[in-house]
Amino acid sequence: MSKMIRSAAVLGAGTMGAGIAAHLANAGVPVLLLDIAADGDDKNAIVKKGWERALKAKPASLMDKGRAHLVSLGNMDEDFDKLADVDWVVEAIVERLDIKQQLHERLEKTTTDKTIVSSNSSGIPMGLQIKGRGDGFKKRFLGTHFFNPPRYLHLLELIPTSHTDPEVLKCISEFGDKVLGKGIVVAHDVPGFAANRVGIGCMSRSMQVMMEMGLSPDVVDALTGPLVGRPKSATCRTADLSGLDICTTVAKNIQDATGEQVAMPDVLNKMVEKGLLGEKTKAGFYKKDKSSGKTKILTINFDTFEYEDNGKVRLEEINDIRKLPTPVERIKALLESDGQAGEFTRQTLFHQIHYAAGKVGVVADTAADVDNSLKWGFGWEIGPLELAEELGRDRCKEEFKKRGLDIPKYFESGEAPSFGTALLSTRDFTKKVCGNEDATLWDVGDDVALLEFHSKGNSIGAKTLAMFDQAHEEVLKNFRGMAIGNEGQHFCAGADIGMILSLAKDQNFEEIRKACRTFQGMTCRLRYAPFPVVSAPFGMTLGGGCEVMLYSDLDIAHAELYTGLVEVGVGILPAGGGTTEMLIRMNERLVKGADPFTAVQQAFELIAMGTVSTSAQHAQQLGLLRPTDRIVMNKDRILQEAKDAVIRLSDGYVAPTPRKVKVLGESAFANLCTGAHGMMLAGFITKYEYHLAETIGRVLCGGEMNRADVVDESVLLELEEEAFLQLSGQEKTQERLYHTLTTGKTLRN
Repeated sequence: MSKMIRSAAVLGAGTMGAGIAAHLANAGVPVLLLDIAADGDDKNAIVKKGWERALKAKPASLMDKGRAHLVSLGNMDEDFDKLADVDWVVEAIVERLDIKQQLHERLEKTTTDKTIVSSNSSGIPMGLQIKGRGDGFKKRFLGTHFFNPPRYLHLLELIPTSHTDPEVLKCISEFGDKVLGKGIVVAHDVPGFAANRVGIGCMSRSMQVMMEMGLSPDVVDALTGPLVGRPKSATCRTADLSGLDICTTVAKNIQDATGEQVAMPDVLNKMVEKGLLGEKTKAGFYKKDKSSGKTKILTINFDTFEYEDNGKVRLEEINDIRKLPTPVERIKALLESDGQAGEFTRQTLFHQIHYAAGKVGVVADTAADVDNSLKWGFGWEIGPLELAEELGRDRCKEEFKKRGLDIPKYFESGEAPSFGTALLSTRDFTKKVCGNEDATLWDVGDDVALLEFHSKGNSIGAKTLAMFDQAHEEVLKNFRGMAIGNEGQHFCAGADIGMILSLAKDQNFEEIRKACRTFQGMTCRLRYAPFPVVSAPFGMTLGGGCEVMLYSDLDIAHAELYTGLVEVGVGILPAGGGTTEMLIRMNERLVKGADPFTAVQQAFELIAMGTVSTSAQHAQQLGLLRPTDRIVMNKDRILQEAKDAVIRLSDGYVAPTPRKVKVLGESAFANLCTGAHGMMLAGFITKYEYHLAETIGRVLCGGEMNRADVVDESVLLELEEEAFLQLSGQEKTQERLYHTLTTGKTLRN
């Protein structure tokens, strides 16, 4: 970067301001959080209250509570002069032009000519905010529109004005991408900017068709959520979360400013008049009802404005469509289907594509930017313009003509644009080495191979294990090393427990033993291969997925990593090397002179409790990531960084040698059992959960060994295998496996 951002300040400790401050702290940046001075003795009372809300927020604003010390609190009366010492000031105060203008006037006098100043406004034009400011201030000013909550939503819209210095834009763009981990869209300084402008236009169309077709909100949400690659909150639930008053106001403001017909249906205005604003008033399109002792979600009746229990939405016409693997396939099937689902999709989708296409060059320069604003800001898996390319431009133009819509210039342009990135991405992989239904090995250049999972949930079953074997042989012959990664929703949901349950029900324990040995063989080959293996875990990385991560030479982990050895939840223990590896890691973490039982106890608690990290930083604290593993804030970068790491490690790479493990025998086992027995007597765990804990403890302590000793790690791997076999034959384990497979939840029996 031409200018480095080493410190920052956020003005305004509301939900957004405090969230931005927390995310700066997540990235390791010291930040000063200011709000207006409170009356009374404690001038910081307002900012303290805002920061306390952020600390208690769910989902959590901080990746690691230990980062809270990076946020200093103050008020705008006593601490405003401190802004002269920071590199970047983010204004996140109330959305009123006059108040923002007054604050910018004050900032111009206080900050230096090297301080970048930005506004987090979601709609007030940046050019208006700096009216009357000097040329020097205007050069270092731009819009930086974060999306709420700042930790989790990927989008950061940058809105330069005609005065913004290109170096300032470049600096914040690089900082937002590489340090804060954001997807950057440079938006034009127009009403609604990019994401809200296109997002509101798309939401408005869905709402209008909902009323025209007489559909209820729950039906619309069933048709505009995961079925078509959009979040579970879909349309109406998203409006409830945002606030119906906000949605109607933003839509009206855009319509008034542009003349575009994007205002929400009148029924929303009536709901606002009645105070039915959504989540903040506990009633909007939906309302929770706890009168029966169980929480039910009731849906509004637009005729009476009363709430009704509609039960689960059941549209027979989409039952088979739901089973199609990708959003594009499901959307294509919906467009060809009869009934309400097909008609609603046809009436909304082509209008949304048309609206988005008309915004290329208006709200942002490229089609990719328009799409990314929705993908990163609203959680869409595929943007409307990329979808248009999948459906075919000719078909889209035919549909526009049917509906009396003009043909946007975008559709008259020549070659279709790229929706990929300059970084390594699975969408750009073309050189397939080998593969099957569940996994593929790709040649990603520079003599590096990448193994991609693409099974359901990216779980590891027989076909994935077979690909690990094949990949090992291919890399040995043709590559310098291998990365393991994908761009699914999560890195890996774990091993295929359906296969385990099926074999256990048939009492086919020889096949279970074979499967266990195959999995252990796979992880051990990762560890001891004569070439480097680098994993790129992110999101849910559970059970067997965690074991893949544990046995790699290096992990390039996304900051949002939720990983753990969770096998106890389905009545088994980590038997792909996970139990052995955690004991080794905890021993390695011991400080000199510490009680060796501490390592056993820490490994035991992590496995027996099925602990899952809440972030990559937390995973490092737990020992699931090593201090040498790298945490990357931007998920878009982890595959590229994993490939780069393989190249670095391959220069002079020497494979590690098999390890020795210290086990403590019967005395340590007795101590573990005493603690677990106490938890059972106190009612914290069930009798069967005590049996699971006892089994895990037996492995960690070296089996029936009656003394402390140092053994080959193969001894512990054999103990893992025997324990896995014993547990898989238990009726209560099979009950747990079945319950998780059928409900997705854990059974405590």
